[in-house]
This record gives sequence, structure tokens and C-alpha cells, in this order.
Amino acid sequence: MAGGRKPGRRKVDLALKLVKENSVMSAVQQFLALRGIPHWRINSGGLQDAHGRMVRFGAKGMSDFYAIGPSGISIWIECKRPVGGRLSEAQKEFLDTVNRSGGIGIVVNSVESLEQQLKGEGVI
Repeated sequence: MAGGRKPGRRKVDLALKLVKENSVMSAVQQFLALRGIPHWRINSGGLQDAHGRMVRFGAKGMSDFYAIGPSGISIWIECKRPVGGRLSEAQKEFLDTVNRSGGIGIVVNSVESLEQQLKGEGVI
């Protein structure tokens, strides 16, 4: 085997490379809804108004989803694609702040990683 790859591994790698962040976000939203976990999609960024001025919404680095767990704990979920998805410094800082403040801030790249982390945190 060239390069130490296992048979069939290349197909899996290629399939994962094709998964987009929007697909992960859609799957996360469906999972949270099916589990009955209250959640909201958070958009952050900016747009130009009619006068060409930038209008910002959300905070820099804010996660893709906000959810409420047992006893009202705040859960912030940042979605990334399985291959090549990287956190920006602002996203890292945001999640660090959430975790230092007693909330749950996680990064997921699939429904499986979301489920595993929520189980690990005692949310499900």
C-alpha cells in the first residue's frame, strides 16, 4: 500500500472533503430539534446600509448556535466542516470565554461529534 493508506480510505477522505459547513449546521439544527433542545441560529457579521455604512450584528467570533441545556445552562455550538474547518482566533476566544464563565462552548464537525460532546457534558 502506497503511503500506508488502508484500502477504501481515499474514498472516505474525499467524501469528507466534500462536506460543507452549511451541511453540518443543518444536521446540528435537526438533531437539536429532534432532541427537544431549545436552540437558535446565530448570525454574526455585517452588511452595508443604504448609505454605504457598515452595520454589524452579533459579536465577532460568536458561535453558530445558542442552546439551553438542563437547569438553563448556556450551550454555544460552533460548526466546522470535517476536513479543513479551522477556528478563527475570535472564535477560540469566544468559546474560551463561554467555558470560563460556566457555560458549554463546543466545536463540532458532525452530528456524532455533537452527540458525543453533549453526552460528555451531561446535557443528553
